[in-house]
Amino acid sequence: MSDPRLADLDVIILDYGAGNLRSVVRAVERVGAKPEVAAVAAAMDDADVVILPGVGAAADTMSNLRERRLVEPIRDYIKADRPFLGVCMGLQALLTVSEEGGEHPCLDVLEGRVVRLPEGRKIPHMGWNRVEHRRPTPLFEGIPNGAHFYFVHSYYCDMANRDEVVATTEYGTDVTAVVERGRLAATQFHPEKSGAYGLRIYRNFLLQHSSNGASK
Repeated sequence: MSDPRLADLDVIILDYGAGNLRSVVRAVERVGAKPEVAAVAAAMDDADVVILPGVGAAADTMSNLRERRLVEPIRDYIKADRPFLGVCMGLQALLTVSEEGGEHPCLDVLEGRVVRLPEGRKIPHMGWNRVEHRRPTPLFEGIPNGAHFYFVHSYYCDMANRDEVVATTEYGTDVTAVVERGRLAATQFHPEKSGAYGLRIYRNFLLQHSSNGASK
């Protein structure tokens, strides 16, 4: 899975105290990149790709991002249409507001609300689930429609612009699994816990934004 074309890519993984940080680092290393973990905004200045991982609650995530003065730099980075990948809470934090534990403003990069999964299914949604493609994207190169990925969440993204949703999973409702807009992509599932197809997500995204090759 390691691709030598990624060796010189400047990948920054933002550290704001997220619990899945090290597993994301290891996954990115396995596909051939050499990521740098950083907790300061200045590290994003020369980045080729920024990754925002995350687990936990929206309120804690936003509090930690504000404490590290990362909120506005993240917004500015994405506004400039620079390559950005969000993972799990790294997706939910991009929305306008989260209803988790009350109503909390988020980064407001993507319009929509983070809402609780519907009653009737076990919450949190924890385990492997099929991901259905909604439109073609290089992010899914080599990944069949209906492949399984690993989820851990109690809330999901109710997107205002459904055109930004490129994949969904069914869990009592049509749950946003992957969003994409310009050079921003984000997943509700954890690619770093999703085996070969999860690693392929990281590889595909990084290759899209590498000068050394396309996602093949």
